[in-house]
Amino acid sequence: MEVKGFCIVAFAAALFAGGGVSAADAPRPFPSALAVSSGERKACGQDVRNFFLSGTCVLSKGAEAAIWFHADDGGRGYEVLLHNGPVDGTRKTGSLSHVRNLYRSIAQDESEFRFEIRVREKNVEVLVNSTPVVRYTEGERPFRLPRYAKMLLSRGDFVFEGRSGSASFRDMVLEPIRDGATNPDDLYPCADEATDPVIRLQQEDFPVVNWHVHAKGGWTVRQAYAKSLADGINYGLSVNIYGKIVRKGDGGFGRMIETDDEALEYLDGVREWPFLHGFQGEGRKWTASFTGKSLSACDYIFTDSMTVVDRNRQIRLYRPEEFTLNGRTAEEWMDFYVSQIELILENEPTDIYANPMFLPPELAKDADRLWTDARIDRVLDMLARHRIALEINSRYCIPSHKVLRKAKARGLKFAFGTNNVDANIGRLEWSIDAVLACGIRKEDMWFPPDSVRLSRSAVLYNRIEE
Repeated sequence: MEVKGFCIVAFAAALFAGGGVSAADAPRPFPSALAVSSGERKACGQDVRNFFLSGTCVLSKGAEAAIWFHADDGGRGYEVLLHNGPVDGTRKTGSLSHVRNLYRSIAQDESEFRFEIRVREKNVEVLVNSTPVVRYTEGERPFRLPRYAKMLLSRGDFVFEGRSGSASFRDMVLEPIRDGATNPDDLYPCADEATDPVIRLQQEDFPVVNWHVHAKGGWTVRQAYAKSLADGINYGLSVNIYGKIVRKGDGGFGRMIETDDEALEYLDGVREWPFLHGFQGEGRKWTASFTGKSLSACDYIFTDSMTVVDRNRQIRLYRPEEFTLNGRTAEEWMDFYVSQIELILENEPTDIYANPMFLPPELAKDADRLWTDARIDRVLDMLARHRIALEINSRYCIPSHKVLRKAKARGLKFAFGTNNVDANIGRLEWSIDAVLACGIRKEDMWFPPDSVRLSRSAVLYNRIEE
């Protein structure tokens, strides 16, 4: 398709973007509009190091395209991916491919969205609809697989590439900026990629998604967003849905949602943030309090077995002052506990079993002995029956490698999670080590297309005395 027009970026614009650019360094004419379809590549004839590139894009339904920068004929350069659609495990719009892969797009097919790519020395920032979705600093020792060895910052051209469908670009402006410019929002120290496990998974296009993140304990949504950008880890931000609060302190830590309308109001307040959005079924009465009106509006739902019903009362196992064997031996209590887990997984339609096989502190020291093969198999049988994913939890370092290997052998899906109660979120260190140790592959990781929860009905199986 023919280029529709050209935008010559003036010396004054270069000064506005950072100044200090001589006339000899001024860019050559850059296309203000162009279009690409499947199999097309259009170079722009530039040789730029630091720059701001902005414009608008429209993708046809299901389309995929890319913008390369610092590109040359030898395969050098970085790729910014353009690909919208549902959260389905494929990489999405704004991804700095194989370095900062994203799994939710805040843009929509067949609707115009704004994009910006900003390169300042070693820092790359990608914005979609004025929201930064990638903020990456290339360190002194960037880790690259051999096939991505040329994916390094230098200088070069821009190439627009069509992969499928069609992509139309307009109102594009390229502003070269001065050497030495910095990103004032790049506040976190960059990881040492020589030892960082996250970049290794990103290079393999292994989905690095922490599905179990809370904004609580003084840690705000904005802080979670900044941390996600800095670490290159996609966050699934969730809130606890509980039901009616009868007495102060009911439920877990932090905000407890009580009604459908409150749950929908929460989602409306966070929808524009570039997170995946989830609900945590907290306690054992949430299925009596929420309906499809709210439960179908989020990306995913998870629950755990850290609260059980013992003699008609909810017992929070993570609170030593509440835990009791209730006259049982440890072995008898474990049999009771596994029965409770089976009831939870059978009757509460969820996508992910979080904090899996958690034991109260009094028993956790004997976890390897108490979690016998028979007990493990009963839990995994229930997960397999209802296609519920198993969380690999970095906070509690559970479940054991033995459980993970058994789950993998059964074909279960997995999901990374932390369950933070404050800013101590970490970088999924234990979870990533467990994936590597247990041979879990990217195709073993859970995404919403694996969900069957909306086809299941909740069953009210407990009588709870408040």
